[in-house]
Amino acid sequence: METHRLIRFIPPRRAAVFALAAVVALPATLCAQANTATTPPTQQELARVSPAGNYLAARHASTERDAASSSAYYRAALRADPKNPVLLERAFLSLLVDGEIDESVKLADRIVQIDKSQRVARLVLGVKALKQKQYPAARQHISQSVRGPIADLTATLINAWTMQGTDTKGAIESIDRLTGPEWYAVFKDLHAGLILDVAGNRKEAGKRLERVYKLDANALRAVEAYGRWASRNLGKDEALKVYEAFDKVLPQHPLITEAMDEIKDGEKLGPLVDSPQAGAAEVLFGLGTSLGRQGGEDLALAYLQLAIYLAPRHPLALMSLADLYEQLKKPALALKVYQRVPSESPLRRNADIQMATNLDALERTEEAKKTLEKLIADRPKDLEAIVALGNVLRVRKEFAECANAYSKGIESLKVAQKPNWMLFYFRGICYERSKQWPSAEADFKRALELSPEQAHVLNYLGYSWIDQGVNLEDGMKMIRRAVEQRPDDGYIVDSLGWAYFRIHNYEEAVKHLERAVELKPEDPTINDHLGDAYWKVGRTLEATFQWAHARDLKPEPDDLKKIVEKLRTGLIDEPMPAETAKAAKKPGDGG
Repeated sequence: METHRLIRFIPPRRAAVFALAAVVALPATLCAQANTATTPPTQQELARVSPAGNYLAARHASTERDAASSSAYYRAALRADPKNPVLLERAFLSLLVDGEIDESVKLADRIVQIDKSQRVARLVLGVKALKQKQYPAARQHISQSVRGPIADLTATLINAWTMQGTDTKGAIESIDRLTGPEWYAVFKDLHAGLILDVAGNRKEAGKRLERVYKLDANALRAVEAYGRWASRNLGKDEALKVYEAFDKVLPQHPLITEAMDEIKDGEKLGPLVDSPQAGAAEVLFGLGTSLGRQGGEDLALAYLQLAIYLAPRHPLALMSLADLYEQLKKPALALKVYQRVPSESPLRRNADIQMATNLDALERTEEAKKTLEKLIADRPKDLEAIVALGNVLRVRKEFAECANAYSKGIESLKVAQKPNWMLFYFRGICYERSKQWPSAEADFKRALELSPEQAHVLNYLGYSWIDQGVNLEDGMKMIRRAVEQRPDDGYIVDSLGWAYFRIHNYEEAVKHLERAVELKPEDPTINDHLGDAYWKVGRTLEATFQWAHARDLKPEPDDLKKIVEKLRTGLIDEPMPAETAKAAKKPGDGG
């Protein structure tokens, strides 16, 4: 089994703790509008670089999403050309994305002197004023930040929060006056309900929050807001119904579990937010999380940084920012943010687990393993920590150890459910890679019993059978089913091509392997497979080219030896297993 089949499936975490936090997903068209961190340069280093050099370095750092270095270089370039509006704006944005809000405010002041309606600068100045409880100044700035659906919604909701406590009626009227896309409604009702709840208007708050909850009973913040209101106004049983319904969809979410425990103990939960600052932070967090999940990473970083500026201990905003850094392949930055999640937060354990995965990404694998082992020792049946440890061991090719880790996870299950297919699949990989095929085969079959149409399991088991020359008909059917589900997955298409190769249908093999190389041009194994198929159909020059390309793509050492030998002698035929020979003679197998 080639190494690339080992890591081709990246599992989702146990429904990331903030995955349903945003009340609504923003339209992708709006998002279009809208691995390690390097050490920022010192002042001495900046002084040795020309203004043009600082500008070019800043552009490069921005491309690499190194906001700390980018802002340092842009500011150095700006000192040499202080009236340059492009340098001023880019330095400001870099500081904002890096979370240096107070520094970005200084440049925002300069920007609005040049362009009074620069919306991001106005938003930052408004948030700064709001944090200082200068509400009229906040409204003045934020009112000038509008332009476009996201900006309009942001400004309206934050301005409404600045009116909370002094003019609740006016705040609600301003929200209700806002017209826009259909998806506005959920945000509008949520924040109107939260403002009314803080103001003590129980009846109207309940109407708004219930409406949001009924629109999307799987949205975390909608559930929390309505559940908290229900605990104070509808009683213990009604509140528990709200939380228990969510728990069935996303079991054991730390915030939901904590809320249910408190309600069972007879507590009445306070409003989700308790101040204009917390309310505005909730606006920025909700929109930032949605933007980050739909391609608007830069604006998402800005919104999440502003949310944390207003509410530095907001655990969901911190988790969302860290997750966004992970999406951007910046594990060092993600690690720093996870470390800021408050120790008393129910989400701290989730943060610790994610810190371990980022330590591993930074090649600090021993630290990662120790972190996870300690978490498991503290809570031996914590499936998320067990799976995280198994994943680290699997990717690091410690196959016997990862099988043991996943076994602990499987043993912790009372009854295996459909979502648990992944545990058996991963353990099957570890068994297969540690040459325990009977155990691996049993796990792959069990995974398919739990979830019959999982493309990755169908592909892995089908490929394994065909590679071994057994169960060829069933194996081919499995791979075809996998390709039907994921026709643009280069690895799975490669499996189909290689399956045809193994049954000596070389013309079909070439067709599918060429497609696989188009989808995954930088994978050494797929290029090697195509070279083998070309050789078999007499295209020897092209075969040599593919093998040479595969060699240069840094394959595994064992594979490299085989490729080098093929470049020297060509492809030597291997004896055909009996079942393979039988399958190869079957007519009409054209895929």
